[in-house]
Amino acid sequence: MSEVIIIGLGQLGRVFAGGLLRAGHTVVPVNRGDDLAALARSHPVPELVLIAVAENDLHTVLAALPDVWKPRVALIQNELLPRDWQAHGYTDPTVISVWFEKKKGIDAKPLIPSPVAGLGAVLLCRALAAIDLPCREVALGDALLFELVRKNVYILTTNLAGLKTGGTVSQLWAQHEAFARQVAGEVMDIQDALTGVAHDRDKLIAGMLEAFDGDPAHGCTGRSAPARLARAIQHADEFGLAVPTLRALAA
Repeated sequence: MSEVIIIGLGQLGRVFAGGLLRAGHTVVPVNRGDDLAALARSHPVPELVLIAVAENDLHTVLAALPDVWKPRVALIQNELLPRDWQAHGYTDPTVISVWFEKKKGIDAKPLIPSPVAGLGAVLLCRALAAIDLPCREVALGDALLFELVRKNVYILTTNLAGLKTGGTVSQLWAQHEAFARQVAGEVMDIQDALTGVAHDRDKLIAGMLEAFDGDPAHGCTGRSAPARLARAIQHADEFGLAVPTLRALAA
């Protein structure tokens, strides 16, 4: 029976754990403070090492991961881009762009199928299918990059615009489309700079609207929105981008 290491047992980590168990895998949980080196000696060849920690903890975990586990890494974080794993010397990890929401006491709710790329893609899709969450495989490289940027445009546009508008994603587009497009445009300026790629903006907007249709009543903003805004402006400063709409939101 194959083993999967899961680092981080928050809401999403537990969803993946449930799917992996149902699909017949042995799950080895890793909690904050556990000795990674000792665990790697006990479990040197897992089929996958799923890093399910929050975005703010990702770089710490990537830097500390035992070498024997590095080729088997899978990532699930929001706001993820290739530069995050490349900064730590990882090449082509398994990456899934998670399009289901999990809140305490409520079953996971999918908006659209979650795209996944890499060596662990089949394993993760089977695990999610075992708990009725849709998933689809995409190719590493440009296809994965588009999916990551698409998710970032969705999260950042709704979170940041929502700081001003509140409401749901369907209300954002129905009542504040011009403002939402301004925010999305500046978000895409930042994503292009972070990735070094000029993305197809019409395609990204269409991808965002597909996710809006997947859950029209989804709230725009949340507790993490102010931190996301601060991070977006920090990235804009890094690349000398004006982003006047985002700066006005922060004023």
